[in-house]
Amino acid sequence: MAAAVLYNAWVLEAVLPTGLDPRHSYVSELYAADQPFHTLFGGIETVTALLVAAGALPRPHRPAAGRWFLVAFAAASVADVIVPMRCAPSVNTACEVVNPWHTTTSALAHAALFGSMALLVAASVTDRARWPLIRRWGPWVLGAALLTAVSTVGPLFGHPGWHGLPQRAHLTLVGVWLALLAMSLRRQGTGGR
Repeated sequence: MAAAVLYNAWVLEAVLPTGLDPRHSYVSELYAADQPFHTLFGGIETVTALLVAAGALPRPHRPAAGRWFLVAFAAASVADVIVPMRCAPSVNTACEVVNPWHTTTSALAHAALFGSMALLVAASVTDRARWPLIRRWGPWVLGAALLTAVSTVGPLFGHPGWHGLPQRAHLTLVGVWLALLAMSLRRQGTGGR
């Protein structure tokens, strides 16, 4: 559950003087190399990734493919921090909108995330007794997360602006997904009580 909360630590931008407009900036800009809270947000992203990886450790009755996609998601998230955006393009017009390395690690993180979601939702359909929360809510969260993720790509195609809101909605949905996983694992650990 801690990973679900930490994944949405971007809400700290409401109280920290980041200088970024959440409507028009990517959350990755919070830990861009030239930003004042680079270390804070990069550290939170790394801790979150480690928690996700730890939660994906082998457990009985847990689908292996979905678990490995979660590990890949965590690894790509750490890579996101290792190769951050050089600067924040939403406030610095000289900054490149597409940083190739960061864009690649972000794309890998999303591919792994959506892979884990799809595989674990599919597993919940075949193993109905073990994954009722994922079976009930997973398809909705997956669909909404895909829609909001697609809504964030405007700047990559030369159409910046208003991508920050759908991205933050997307990150909230990822937090919901991580919370669903945590609650499902907790229910399994207590025999479904």
